[in-house]
Amino acid sequence: MTTALQDSPFHIVASDLDGTLLAPNHQLSDFTKQTLKELHQQGFTFIFATGRHHVDVAGIRETVGIPAYMITSNGARVHDQNDQLMYSKNVPESLVQPVIDVVKSDPNIMIHMYQNESWLLNQEDETLRHFHDETGFSYQLFDSDNAPTDGIAKVFFTDPNHDHDHLVTFENKLNELFGDKLNVAFSTPWCLEVMAADVSKGEALDVVAKSLGKTLDNCIAFGDGMNDVEMLSMAGKGLVMGTSHHKVMAALPDNEVIGSNADDAVAHYLKEHLI
Repeated sequence: MTTALQDSPFHIVASDLDGTLLAPNHQLSDFTKQTLKELHQQGFTFIFATGRHHVDVAGIRETVGIPAYMITSNGARVHDQNDQLMYSKNVPESLVQPVIDVVKSDPNIMIHMYQNESWLLNQEDETLRHFHDETGFSYQLFDSDNAPTDGIAKVFFTDPNHDHDHLVTFENKLNELFGDKLNVAFSTPWCLEVMAADVSKGEALDVVAKSLGKTLDNCIAFGDGMNDVEMLSMAGKGLVMGTSHHKVMAALPDNEVIGSNADDAVAHYLKEHLI
């Protein structure tokens, strides 16, 4: 008897979380959890590929109960199924404060950093304090005039007013100043992220594939943000969520588009085409 894995060119499945695999309440639906378990039972390797912090993602992985790799901070960190760090690339220490200096004059923009095991934030926020209640991951405050610079996986900026165009002005400024030294990308229209130059989910996916003796052609990937574009273009098959920002659609005009995270589109696709 052949398994679905033997019949498929794809052995590795990578998926973004928010806006893609997670339901709109930022949790995994029971149907998605069950589908991921079946995928694992069939012998496929699963990877959570997200902008989130690895401590947070490990909590999500636990709710599914399958071994899975974790590409986190948009590819700045890769952990294996046993939480061992496989790959790490930090924002250059000399650029952390200059990046923050570009944005800190605007009191409405919240400045976040992922530093090793921690999430740092420049101001208190009630909503964010409870954002990760289910995984117990919360922020600590830092001084945006005197930011720590070591072990920074990414710096990111959120606009509580959901003004994408306002954040685009900062995207342009950062690219103008540091374009060749940093990778600047939106994960959602209201979250602008800054990583080291060659950090992307696509490069991180290549690291995992090679460690398993596979290539990117053996990977199928799902995503909805500009921070997913490299991964979706580099994977053997990259599927774009129907709810993606128009910039994502424009960047990947030839990629297949599937439904919405509200309808468990990733799980349904896996059921129909892989399992």
